[in-house]
Amino acid sequence: MPENKTTHGNDFLGIVTGELKKLKTLGEKAIAQVGDDGHLHLRLDEESNSIDILVRHLAGNMLSRWTDFLTTDGEKPSRNRDAEFESAPNLSRADLLAAWEKGWACLFGALASLRPEDLRQVVRIAGKELSVMEAILRQFAHYATHIGQIVFLAKHFERSRWQSLSVPRKKPGTP
Repeated sequence: MPENKTTHGNDFLGIVTGELKKLKTLGEKAIAQVGDDGHLHLRLDEESNSIDILVRHLAGNMLSRWTDFLTTDGEKPSRNRDAEFESAPNLSRADLLAAWEKGWACLFGALASLRPEDLRQVVRIAGKELSVMEAILRQFAHYATHIGQIVFLAKHFERSRWQSLSVPRKKPGTP
């Protein structure tokens, strides 16, 4: 029986890592299509987030959650979450992508260090106890939501220049 748990645990870690890599790539492909005409920093309204805010928030979240993942609370005292939601119009694309890469590297490093037996261990996020598996799934859902927002914004801003990231819709008159 322990071998079966190990196999399932390895399968879970492999699957979730693969799916997170797909999300990362999706976000990168969307960001790459956004021109350098200020759209990375554009908000649809005062309550909306820009692509740069979403990227900085994802990076900040990843660094907080995945640094010392098994041993410290996922909401680090050093994180300034509110600052992630402030406009940063002077932040360059290169700086934004560097933050993105740093966050993902932290996440993938933490996942790579996990063993199947770690999945039932309890971790804390903002004082709330979760199993490692629950924490991973919680973060996966959070990241998927924000990457979906990035894709939506990029597609909105690029309009007719947008290149589909999935199966494109048929255009009128095509088979």
